[in-house]
Amino acid sequence: GCSACYQIRCTDPKLCNKSGATIVVADFTQNNQTDFVVSRSTFSSLAIAKKGPRLLKSGIIDIEYKRVPCEYKGQNMVVKVDQSSQYPYYLAVQFLYQGGQTEIVNVDVAQVGTSEWHYMTRNHGAVWDIEKPPVGALQFRFVVTSGYDGKWLWAKKSVLPSDWKSGGVYDTGIQISDVARDICNACDDNDSAWAESP
Repeated sequence: GCSACYQIRCTDPKLCNKSGATIVVADFTQNNQTDFVVSRSTFSSLAIAKKGPRLLKSGIIDIEYKRVPCEYKGQNMVVKVDQSSQYPYYLAVQFLYQGGQTEIVNVDVAQVGTSEWHYMTRNHGAVWDIEKPPVGALQFRFVVTSGYDGKWLWAKKSVLPSDWKSGGVYDTGIQISDVARDICNACDDNDSAWAESP
């Protein structure tokens, strides 16, 4: 999932450090033949000191990865109005800086001060949209899952102003900190929590 955080590390002990790097998934494609495509600087950070150029030269490497909680200290989750939005007829949004180890699986939107909630549809990746959104200042509520548990979160204050703009970024006033629990409590403390890429 988009917005999920992962710790990745390469499996070659002659080139790679043990800690790896933490990344945020920003996009998904079904025709890619790799697990993760990362920036040059992130790729280099997987290497042991002074082995970065040699690791970069290899291009594609075998990795291990595990899902980890996202942390955005002092930062609330925000709503970014997608560039495809057309005020006031079509609204598409993304939720950025989503903390914890969670997934948003349902999004509703309503005019502030009303109880008439409108269901938004997941368009692609982390983009949620609605045709004919409510008018006026808007508030959001969502179902967030962490493992097998799910709960409603409600950004009660006015999140989007009545004159929201395409490309605008607006504070929700909330942050998520839930972490998925494994059945195996010891899994997080040892190497068995890592999955190998094919």
